[in-house]
Amino acid sequence: MKGSGDQGSEPTSSSVAGTDCCGGLGNIDFRQADFCVMTWLLGYVDPLDSSFVAAVLTIAFNPLYWNVVARWEHKTRKLSRAFGSPYLACYSLSITILLLNVLRSHCFTQAMLSQPKMESLDAPAARCLGLTLLGVGIVLVLSSSFALGFTGTFLGDYFGILKEARVTVFPFSVLDNPMYWGSTANYLGWALLHASPTGLLLTVLVALTYMVALLYEEPFTAEIYRQKASGAHKRS
Repeated sequence: MKGSGDQGSEPTSSSVAGTDCCGGLGNIDFRQADFCVMTWLLGYVDPLDSSFVAAVLTIAFNPLYWNVVARWEHKTRKLSRAFGSPYLACYSLSITILLLNVLRSHCFTQAMLSQPKMESLDAPAARCLGLTLLGVGIVLVLSSSFALGFTGTFLGDYFGILKEARVTVFPFSVLDNPMYWGSTANYLGWALLHASPTGLLLTVLVALTYMVALLYEEPFTAEIYRQKASGAHKRS
């Protein structure tokens, strides 16, 4: 992987984040604390860099895309009719989601490589933590997919492909929404392996977009299964 020429060095503006920031640790003006943190962060991250902007856009767009399309399908069933089957429609959506996730990961990596590293993160301990997080994230994502099945992973509920009962096996037995948190752990681990403050900032954005997505997904999915249970009760 190829990065910028000064990627391995500390940016000169990072000195504002040292112990002299805001008058020293013993004389901190908390009214300026947010300003000092932002000044320190901007020493490493250029928010106007094209790679960074692309990463932000893909991170924000992906959950928006699959939620809008899936809700539209649930309301109209147009994809199912177009493909002649809800399964084929779900598979088609899954392909676009996978491709968008590949693009998001690519943009995330390019954003890290185009901006400086943090020397304090470029250490064996940070790399070990990064590898650990990657391992945990991969386990959570793969085990979630296995527990949900292919259509369950890719919003099959919205296509009318419903499960008989709530999934409670691992990793759902230890964590809610393990696929999202596994994905977040992967990005965090990747950022640590690259000693990248840009990656850390983008990982926060990944987590926030997932949290916002869950505010819409969880009640909607619960309502789908409530309607299913209500229909089954009426038929009985």
